[in-house]
Amino acid sequence: MPALLDCPPAPAVSRPGLRPLLPVVGADTEVPLVPGGRTRYTDLDSAASSRALVSVADQVAAALQLYASVHRGAGYLSQVSTALYESARETVARFVGARDDDVCVLTRHTTDALNLLAGCVAEGAAVLVLDCEHHADLLPWQRRGPVTVLPTAPTVVGTLRALAAELARTPYALLAVTGASNVTGESLPLEEVVALARAAGARVLVDGAQLVPHRAFSLAATGADYVVLSGHKTYAPFGAGALVGRRDWLDAGPAYLAGGGAVHEVSVAETAWAPAPHRHEGGSPNVLGAVALAAACEALAALPAGALEGHERALRERLTAGLGALPGVRLLRIWADSAEPTGVVGFTVEGADPGLVAAYLSAEHGIGVRDGRFCAHPLLARLGVPEGALRASVGVGSTLDDVDRLVDALARYLADGPRNRYELVAGRWQPVDDPRPLAGLGGADPAVVARGAGCGPATR
Repeated sequence: MPALLDCPPAPAVSRPGLRPLLPVVGADTEVPLVPGGRTRYTDLDSAASSRALVSVADQVAAALQLYASVHRGAGYLSQVSTALYESARETVARFVGARDDDVCVLTRHTTDALNLLAGCVAEGAAVLVLDCEHHADLLPWQRRGPVTVLPTAPTVVGTLRALAAELARTPYALLAVTGASNVTGESLPLEEVVALARAAGARVLVDGAQLVPHRAFSLAATGADYVVLSGHKTYAPFGAGALVGRRDWLDAGPAYLAGGGAVHEVSVAETAWAPAPHRHEGGSPNVLGAVALAAACEALAALPAGALEGHERALRERLTAGLGALPGVRLLRIWADSAEPTGVVGFTVEGADPGLVAAYLSAEHGIGVRDGRFCAHPLLARLGVPEGALRASVGVGSTLDDVDRLVDALARYLADGPRNRYELVAGRWQPVDDPRPLAGLGGADPAVVARGAGCGPATR
């Protein structure tokens, strides 16, 4: 995407993890503590939604000055906005290694993209998924049917064997697989998965929501047919995502959003639909979200080779070593023989309610982590924690100091317990008589906020 303005270069990193790899908006934000005082917010929940890169926010601010209607406007700013939108599409496709004949449909997020693709798979065609998938890569297939949910074996080798056996047993049109687990950061070797599917005549969809923000990925290099991603997990929380892959199913499938922009010709009797991607992008598109997503893709692609992996490796090693040394803390793993995970660490604290621990970390230390079942209920059950767990996740804005703060705070919890009293409010733990203001929410009742804090459709 053509740069709208010149952004400052990323800070130099003397050693991975000591400083942010890329600057994010609000890195120095301070939050109030229940015991009193304020502290810098430690955001270890990037797997849920990552903060915007400074370069992304700058591009959005610049694009706002040029914003106008797209695709059908004769005005100069309409033409500029159209160029920005279509250029963003090309940038996102290039970021995931799209082939020349692939198509990039801009969506709201990963869940949106997966539901779109589910509507394009031929009626009656069978789909295969694993039970370690995020709900976004399970529920659309269950609702569509027929779908087979294959149990995950304790090892990568065993899981690959089970996949090969199932693919040989039944003709599947599509195998949908996570690029990286949102619970543990682990993954299967995609090239091997694709080879197994290809030998059986099946296409492969990669849920890239937790993969593409953390590892280089290429459709062309892996041979995968489709990849989906979310901007809000890729340092561009402006309401955009993407589905990138083979054109034929997307051209033949029913329009995902029936409306203006998705058609060539309309009469009262019939409609001539446009081909993909516009076929599935009815209505006025999210131009600023597309600009933001493209800017994030450009920033990540511009990092030196290995810098992203090295940064996350240093953080994850410090995190797992620190957590593993605490009494009663169990680190979650799907496969005993999995390769290097991304910076997502799921864990439990023996005898402690995950929600209470998360509330304590927030209220008394200003640390944000995730608790619950992470929209991955079957996987949590398989891991033996159906009641839920805790998750800490790092990103380009995280530092070793962030990790150390979490480990130190958990050590205090285990040694002394919470300083404040907590109670369950609408199913969520809250400090009793919490004095912290909820800025920007008009003084909303914490119970109302708690009721909206679950695993809803916008979390993916």
